[in-house]
Amino acid sequence: MSILISGGTVVTASGTLDADVLVTGEKIVSVLPRGVTVQTVQETDRVIDATGKYVLPGGIDVHTHMEMPFGGTFSADTFETGTRAAAWGGTTTIIDFAVQAKGTSLLATLDKWHAKADGNCAIDYGFHMIVSDVNDTTLKEMDACVEAGVNSFKMFMAYPGVFYATDGEILLAMQQAARAGATVMMHAENGIAIDQLVAQALAAGRTDPVEHGLTRPPELEGEATSRAITLAKVANCPLYIVHLSARHALEAVAEARDAGQNVFAETCPQYLFLSLDDLARPEFEGAKFVASPPLRPRDHQDSLWRGLRTNDLSVVSTDHCPFCFKDQKELGRGDFSKIPNGMPGVEHRMDLLHAGVAAGQLSLTRWVEVASTTPARMFGLYPRKGVIAAGSDADIVIYDPRARQTLSAATHHMNVDYSAYEGLEITGRVVTTLSRGRVVIGDGTYQGSTGHGTFLARGLNQYLV
Repeated sequence: MSILISGGTVVTASGTLDADVLVTGEKIVSVLPRGVTVQTVQETDRVIDATGKYVLPGGIDVHTHMEMPFGGTFSADTFETGTRAAAWGGTTTIIDFAVQAKGTSLLATLDKWHAKADGNCAIDYGFHMIVSDVNDTTLKEMDACVEAGVNSFKMFMAYPGVFYATDGEILLAMQQAARAGATVMMHAENGIAIDQLVAQALAAGRTDPVEHGLTRPPELEGEATSRAITLAKVANCPLYIVHLSARHALEAVAEARDAGQNVFAETCPQYLFLSLDDLARPEFEGAKFVASPPLRPRDHQDSLWRGLRTNDLSVVSTDHCPFCFKDQKELGRGDFSKIPNGMPGVEHRMDLLHAGVAAGQLSLTRWVEVASTTPARMFGLYPRKGVIAAGSDADIVIYDPRARQTLSAATHHMNVDYSAYEGLEITGRVVTTLSRGRVVIGDGTYQGSTGHGTFLARGLNQYLV
């Protein structure tokens, strides 16, 4: 089937263009200057009018956790429900995390996550690998993962006894990743010190959700980030800091980047729009906002927005890991350390970033860059993904920059019983989402199908110097 998207403003990371986009099958065939498409219209099966709207490359969310085990429960979105919600929000690709349990192999873990996702996704998907058990077998398997199209490995300086890796283990994994050309992703918080602060708070009877933030201070994110950067320098390994939330960590990343080191970082919408005040909401409402790293005092937000503008922060992803308030978040009543860590957001990333555009925090082109193009290049999907260009996949979003919407659990499509942004009024809304040339969202309805999404074997990071 051929589709012509006409009348819109094409927005890419390099600029804007009044042009029409011709799609045949799963690919973009051409980007046509306005006025040369009369014959094309006659030969096209379908014309989508995008007059007054933006035509964007589909969003790429490189940090999601569908069906993730945590603390005796699982995140509430399946690959089916989560990818459908992503499409509603203009995201056409996710990269999720296969979670190695202690004592298991990386390849067996990858097989397990393929079984969860394959045939269930509405949009395309890939995997990162969480490495929680560093040993000779695991290190050898990292090469096999790269051959299987999984070439980014996440490690944790937090969660002792679960995911935590020692500095020595991190160094070994970084050395192995460097040999393979892979990138190590780091959850950078000093988990050993945090555990002491948590124990002290509980012993003193401080059990409310806000203590989650107070016992994970920004200084310990900054310290761990600096340590990860040092280890990466010794190993000569590319490093990607996930869900950066604190000014202290951003300063360490900026210093390393200024020195020419292959260090990159993402932040998430929750750190741009929410704060420690939300964790302090009364009547256990703060539990809805428990994630790690925690929400920070509001004065960190300006630094993060500035970091996005200066490219010290390269990507915005969601760390989408939803747990319902009822029965899941409530597991931590009376003990904040038992509240499942994670927040919903995969549906709202593109809209919240556009709210930043409307507020003057980001340019249009930078919006597309941090939400689509840089993620594609960082994780080996470009130019198949992340750009409106001939030969690229027809992952396209038609976006109305003047539409108004109010975010609410009553209207979102994520499988979770609350919204972290309940009642927030924003400007901008997805009108149509195409995944590989197929309309998934259109006319206010879901028109996709379970199993349309395919696994993406990824190449290497394209930003390495």
